[in-house]
Amino acid sequence: WRELPPPKPVLLITQGDPYEERGISAITRQVCDGLAISRALIFLDPDIAAYHAPDADRYKVIFEIPYSTMTKSLETTRRGVVEEIFEMVGAKLDEKNAARKAQGKKALPPYYPDFAMLQEVTKIACKQICGGVTIAHTSREINPFSVTSFYHVGLQLGLVDAADMIAFPY
Repeated sequence: WRELPPPKPVLLITQGDPYEERGISAITRQVCDGLAISRALIFLDPDIAAYHAPDADRYKVIFEIPYSTMTKSLETTRRGVVEEIFEMVGAKLDEKNAARKAQGKKALPPYYPDFAMLQEVTKIACKQICGGVTIAHTSREINPFSVTSFYHVGLQLGLVDAADMIAFPY
């Protein structure tokens, strides 16, 4: 950004994490302050996770958008894309659960598909709406069983590019 500043205002998109002193919600506050930017909050609709929006950290949030609005936006430009994302998330979940079973571990929690969908739909819709996106991962080492590890879905579908992603520390 120093060499080639963004042509549009920068907004940090977050996905409803509750505030904690450590973790992503603490990091997003520091990013907002450090870059002097605001946030948008994308949250799961109450019929999916009633607690999600009420529990979300709203530090420097200037607007909020439900997940369903993001899916509708995607569908207006490419009919069936949300189903494609959903199917790939399901396939990835099956792979991860098979790997966990082989390691003698329990299956991933039932909320994983909802949050993986929120993550992927948010990134893909933001890229579509804004014409570009920078996806920041807080680590180069992504736990293969984390929700973050589903980032391969958007890449494999060709809906985000590896060049859109950066891991910290950079």
